[in-house]
Amino acid sequence: MKINPLPGRVYQAIPGFEDHLKTELPLNGWRPLADGSPLFFAETLGAENTATPVFWYQNCWLEPFRVEFDSINEAASALRDIQRNWAPCLHTQFRRGSLIASKLPSLSVKPRPFPWLLPDAPMGAWTLLDPHTMIAGARCSSPFPGGLIEFEEDKLGPPSRAYLKLWEALVRLRRWPAPGERCLDAGASPGGWTWALARLGAQVIAVDRAPLEDRIAAMSGVEYIRHDAFTLKPEDTGPIDWLFCDVICYPSRLYEWIEKWLASGLCKNFVCTIKMQGNIEGNGVDFETPRRFAAIPGGAVVHLCHNKHELTWMKVG
Repeated sequence: MKINPLPGRVYQAIPGFEDHLKTELPLNGWRPLADGSPLFFAETLGAENTATPVFWYQNCWLEPFRVEFDSINEAASALRDIQRNWAPCLHTQFRRGSLIASKLPSLSVKPRPFPWLLPDAPMGAWTLLDPHTMIAGARCSSPFPGGLIEFEEDKLGPPSRAYLKLWEALVRLRRWPAPGERCLDAGASPGGWTWALARLGAQVIAVDRAPLEDRIAAMSGVEYIRHDAFTLKPEDTGPIDWLFCDVICYPSRLYEWIEKWLASGLCKNFVCTIKMQGNIEGNGVDFETPRRFAAIPGGAVVHLCHNKHELTWMKVG
C-alpha cells in the first residue's frame, strides 16, 4: 500500500453552482478528479494564506492524500488508522466503495435537534478513482458528513424554512444566543429567524419594512420595528450581543452597513446572509464583496448546505 500527500486541495462542488466554483478557481492548476466528478483538485491552493479565497463549494478537503491499495480491507484500514469519522463521496466504483464503507465506523445520518453541540471529532472524506486508488482528506472545511446536515424540522412554529440556515450557522459556530441576550434581526419578516432566536430565550429587536406574522410578533421577548434596517445607525439601538441579517440586497450595501457596526464596537457576534445577484453568463455575480467580508479579522464566509444563491458571513467575538 502506498500513501502520498497531494499538494493542494479537493473541492466538492455545490450542485447547480459548479460554474461559480470554476470561476473562483485559478485558470491554471486545477482539474476535475475524473470525468463527471463533483470533485475538483486545485494544486495552487494548498497554502493556508492563499490570495484567492474560494467560497462556492459544499466541502473542501484541506490536506488530501492518495492511497494505492490492493484490497478492500487494506483501504479501510488506511482510513481507520488515521481517525474514526469518514464520509464517502463516490462518483464511480459504487459497489467497491460501499464495501469499504461497511468496514468503517458508521456515521449517524439521523436529523439533529437544535440546539445541538457539534462534537470536536474531525470529519474526513474519501472517494475512489478506480478499484485500487483512493483520494481522501482527514481535515475538511465542513464538520458535517459530505458538508450536509439535516435538522429535526418544526413544521408548525416558523413561518418559513429560512430558520434552518440560521440553525446551521450557529451549530457551526458552536455558539448561539443565551437567554436574555440582546439580538438585532435585520430583514426579519415574516419572522423565521426571530422565531428561532426567541425560542432560545433571547431578546429580539426585529426590523423590517414588512410586518412580522402576528404570532411571531406576539412571542415573548420580541420587539418589532417597522423600518429599513440599513438606515438604522448602531447608536439607534445601542449595544447588542448579536447581529443577524437576512436582508435581500446587493452584497456591497450589506458590507457598508456592517462596516458601521464594526466601527461602532457595539456588537461582537454576527451572522449575515450575503445575497448574490446575477449569473455567470451575464457577468453579474459579485465575487469581490465576499472576499472583503472574508478579510475581516475573526470572520469567515461559507456556503451553508441550507444556502441557495447566497453565502453566509459569520464572526464571533
